[in-house]
Amino acid sequence: MQDPLHQFMIQTLIPLEINGVNLSFTNSAAFMLVATLLIMGFQFFGMRHKALIPGRFQSLVEVSYEFIAKTVRENAGVEGMKYLPFILALFMFILLGNMLGMLPYSFTFTSHIVVTFALAMLVFIIVTVMGFLKHGLGFFRLFFPEGVPLAIAPILIPVEIFTYLARPLIMSVRLFANMLAGHIILKILGAFTIGMGIFGVAPLALNLALTGFEFFVAFIQAYIFTVLTCLYMHDALHLH
Repeated sequence: MQDPLHQFMIQTLIPLEINGVNLSFTNSAAFMLVATLLIMGFQFFGMRHKALIPGRFQSLVEVSYEFIAKTVRENAGVEGMKYLPFILALFMFILLGNMLGMLPYSFTFTSHIVVTFALAMLVFIIVTVMGFLKHGLGFFRLFFPEGVPLAIAPILIPVEIFTYLARPLIMSVRLFANMLAGHIILKILGAFTIGMGIFGVAPLALNLALTGFEFFVAFIQAYIFTVLTCLYMHDALHLH
């Protein structure tokens, strides 16, 4: 049986090194590019006619837009709507990364912690800058809300700071771990089913059920990442 971790190996497609820095184009970068092009094509071809009575493709674009817009309004507030393009792009990129990884012989770039951590750090930096731009030094009130007894400040402030700094790690590990674990399980069960031959009917049924569940996980993890982004934006904008 092939190592179930083999599917996560980074493979160089176009070697490139500049001043000792490895800038090779890899399978991970290739699928990120594919995801980006699919998102651009989805938006462009879905909205190029802008019909008053939308067709199926335009309806799909509009539903996806309104779905994320509603998520932003409910979790980041009306003020967060100005950041809707970024949040929509983030959701679609993660969703496509998760879904593309479900295709045979594909690569799941969201199963690598370096990718998910980079996305989480991008959110962390944007949210932090957003907070300071709006509130200045008053942003530090996030770590000690008004009305809280001063006596618990020595305990509360370090805890709040640690929790805030841990946000990128929490977001990245949640996405990375779910995608990694799911694909490993599917790989092991798939190999087990093939190995059993004609007796692999029951494992095959289980494998099909888990594949369907993994598609659901692929969507829900992209959605959770998006919701967390909105909640963190809400904290930065409203300090609570």
